[in-house]
Amino acid sequence: MTAGTQDLAGSPAGGWGELVAAAVVGAGRRGVDEGALLDAAAAATVRRRAGLVPGPARRLPEPAAHDPRPRLPAAARRRLAALLADRSGAGGGSRRGPAPDLAELIPEWLRHAVECGYQAPPELLPPLLDAARARIDLRPHALALAGPRGLWLAERAPQWAPLLRDGAAGPALPDPRDAAAVRALWEEGPRAGGPGTSQVRSALFAEVRRADPAGAVELLASTWPAEKAEDRLAFVELLRTGLSLADEPFLEGALGDRSRGVRTAAAELLAGLPGSALAGRMAARVRSLVVLDRSEEPPVIAVEAPYECDAAMERDGVVATPPAGMGERSWWFGQLVAAAPLGVWQEVFDGRTAEEVVALPVADGWRPDLLAAWSRAAARQHDSAWARALLGTAPTSPPGEPPAFTAGGPGPSRPPSPSGPGRTAGGGENVPGRDPARLLTALPEAERAAWVAEFISAHGLSEAFRLLGACAVPWPEELGRAVVDALEIARDGGSYPWSFSGVMGLAERCLDPSYAVRLEPLAATHEEAEESSPGAAGYWSEAFQRLVATLRIRAAMRDELTTPAALRP
Repeated sequence: MTAGTQDLAGSPAGGWGELVAAAVVGAGRRGVDEGALLDAAAAATVRRRAGLVPGPARRLPEPAAHDPRPRLPAAARRRLAALLADRSGAGGGSRRGPAPDLAELIPEWLRHAVECGYQAPPELLPPLLDAARARIDLRPHALALAGPRGLWLAERAPQWAPLLRDGAAGPALPDPRDAAAVRALWEEGPRAGGPGTSQVRSALFAEVRRADPAGAVELLASTWPAEKAEDRLAFVELLRTGLSLADEPFLEGALGDRSRGVRTAAAELLAGLPGSALAGRMAARVRSLVVLDRSEEPPVIAVEAPYECDAAMERDGVVATPPAGMGERSWWFGQLVAAAPLGVWQEVFDGRTAEEVVALPVADGWRPDLLAAWSRAAARQHDSAWARALLGTAPTSPPGEPPAFTAGGPGPSRPPSPSGPGRTAGGGENVPGRDPARLLTALPEAERAAWVAEFISAHGLSEAFRLLGACAVPWPEELGRAVVDALEIARDGGSYPWSFSGVMGLAERCLDPSYAVRLEPLAATHEEAEESSPGAAGYWSEAFQRLVATLRIRAAMRDELTTPAALRP
């Protein structure tokens, strides 16, 4: 070793600087052997590292809780991996081409997997949590499938913090029957603050409400004055679950809340309880506004809308200021009728049934207002008899008349209202129409599907999108057949399929997978009629190919998740 190298290797003070200088300038010019220089650098590196004071070792986190659920079958694991890998692909809602949009199948797959009681594969937890972060609609089932390992990861990775902030994942909730534990978490919330606090308390309240409706109200009342306005509103909305007259005292008190949103929500819930004091007050009001004029034959409904919105009406949830283009009196009148118990009309109209009341003529052009308000009341009060009367037993129209419901709501097809005392004194032309999609929710599922199937058979698909959304999934045979028949008619009509893309997307997710066999002939390219739009036949073929492929994938997904336990890996 040369003298220069010895100096480099043996000099504690400034030795590292000498080594760097020798390396930069050149070992030869500094009189240092290159091999010796490397040896000296290695020795100096060890010396520098040995001089560092190690910090205290971090405590390892507790492992995730054990998940006792069975593993997914191998085929189902592969399917989940493919769905998660494709979720950010080119599908993304495009309705062109024959390839299925796999991202739209993730909700159904997750729902079935959770129903079957499986746990998510550990290696797929990161992409599963990524999917839950990107799509709120996936979160409940994605996090249920992820289980304790998923929660463990979400608590430790910043990229999944939104899951914790939204309350979709978070600390395990206590048993709702454990009053002490529930009270401790409930009262800790306002002190804790921070992301996700309100959501965790909302989740806790929802659990208690399901298990003990009265206990939930007592819990809420104990901290009500200290709650923030947005939290008070969220908790009132959660009272919809298990709503009963036992909740009336609390909701009556909320009518005087300092937040308008809370007052409106409380009034909405009370209006849904026909036996409530608020419903009684509304019944008294409408008795003086709507009467049966028996001097006519047949009798005619006469309306005298209110001339003011007083403080008592506002306290009961009536909004004083109407939307643009609507008269004040018509606006107030509609709110009062919509909040009144439907049973009052049997008294007002001499014991007539809902069908008989709806069929009565109405003076001065107030019929659309009455029908719209009664429709809101029927949906709010879940009154199937009134829903049937307002929908009609057969959703068809007399010859020469337009369909009963149009795309503008869908609402009633409405001729111009005649002028008259009621109209000119404050009525408006923009009366909110009957919404059949909301009315359908008051009917049993089978009856709902039958009504929509009949509507589609009579009027086609152009106005059926929202109606189909109100039906249970998968669609029953009658409804599925009506949709497929209407799609075939639309194809044969020669128009482009793009105007039916919404219904086609619903069909991919809601038709029973067994329809794939029937739809296969429609997926073949057929000869284009002369009056058809150019290229329409090819586009329809692609649309049906995508529908068939999607149904087959859905069938395979179900088979993979229901593999007998003896055949699982």
